[in-house]
Parts: sequence; C-alpha cells; structure tokens
Amino acid sequence: MLLMGCSPHLGLASMLASVALLAACAGGPAVEVKPEHDVSEAVQIHSTGRVRRGFACCNLRYSGYLLSDENYAQLPFIAIGTTVLIREIDGGQAIVEINGKQMLLRPDIAQRKVTPAQWLDKAVLADDPRPKLENLPSGVRAAILSGRLAKGMTREQVIMAMGYPQANDKKGMDAPSWRYWWSSFVPYYVYWSGNKLSRIDGQGEVVGAVTYKDR
Repeated sequence: MLLMGCSPHLGLASMLASVALLAACAGGPAVEVKPEHDVSEAVQIHSTGRVRRGFACCNLRYSGYLLSDENYAQLPFIAIGTTVLIREIDGGQAIVEINGKQMLLRPDIAQRKVTPAQWLDKAVLADDPRPKLENLPSGVRAAILSGRLAKGMTREQVIMAMGYPQANDKKGMDAPSWRYWWSSFVPYYVYWSGNKLSRIDGQGEVVGAVTYKDR
C-alpha cells in the first residue's frame, strides 16, 4: 500500500512500521523492487509538485529503513534503476518512497560536508540508467546486477555496482585508488589502471565476497 497519507516527519512508530515492511526484502543481497501501484497513481503523486521522481543511480545499500552513503558492501541493496520518489528533504535527511515504502536517505553524520540534496543529485537520476547496461559485456553486466566487481570495469561501472565511495575520502574521484567499506571497520580498495579496474585489495574473505565469479 502506498503511504500517501503519512506525515513526512516520521515518528518512531512510523519508523518501526517501515522496518517491518522492509523485512521481507532483507533475505538476499539484491532487492528486486516491483511496482505495487499502477502508473496513473505514480503520476498523480508526481503531479502534486511535492515529489521528484527519479531512478537509483546504482545499487544503493540499505539497513532497515535507512539508505546511507556509507555503502557497506555486506548490506542488501536497492537495485540500480529502481524508481525513487523523493517526498521531502527535511534537515539532514530526505524522505523517499520506494515501492510504496517510506525510507530515509541520509549522508553519514560524520561527513556532513555532503548535504542530503547534494547526495540525492548523485544517487537519484532523472533518467533510468538501466539502458546503459544493455550494451555492456555480459560478465560486466552480471557483476553490476549482482552488486559485485570484475576486473576491467570502468569507474562508472564500479559506481553502478557498488555506489559512490564515501565523500570523506579526500583523494577524489580521479585518484589511482578508491576506498570502499565492507562494514564500518573493514575497508577494501579498488585500484585503477587509467579508467579500468586492475586490482581489488583487502581482507581475503572480503575481496572474495565483492568479486564477481562468472560461473
């Protein structure tokens, strides 16, 4: 059921309800979000002017009702291209609807150099990115859809699969390596040769978990 009547200022009860609604999606690494309401209903919501409709730029990791730019690779994800309705940007967070479920998009508190609006500009795109996948090599496409990495990926393709590196990494997007996180205390690194992923470094189990294996 689409939560059209809910206040955008979520109380604790609403948060807990959102967690319960998402529990069914937590079983696997990827969440296939399928529409439960028809197109006319989505257009009606969009036409109020209070909602911006877009698409997930990449696989967005989440915990419970919270989507964060921490992008911990051990978490399940909302799949690239999933429709996102941005209801309101409220202080340090944005309130969104994904398949009728309310969630919060919130940059990491420790790195408030990035506002919710700035992060949303990257995380939620006006155009569906999924058509870009159609012309990719099958192995690269499968890696992205599984939320994993494969050698030879471009920087754009790594972002599609794993999201953006945390903004507090001061090296910048043109750096020869990027730091990602498996969990809050376990990093891993991707190294570039020009614009191609050449090496993944970190704890052995983590590297194995984030590396796509073509069966």
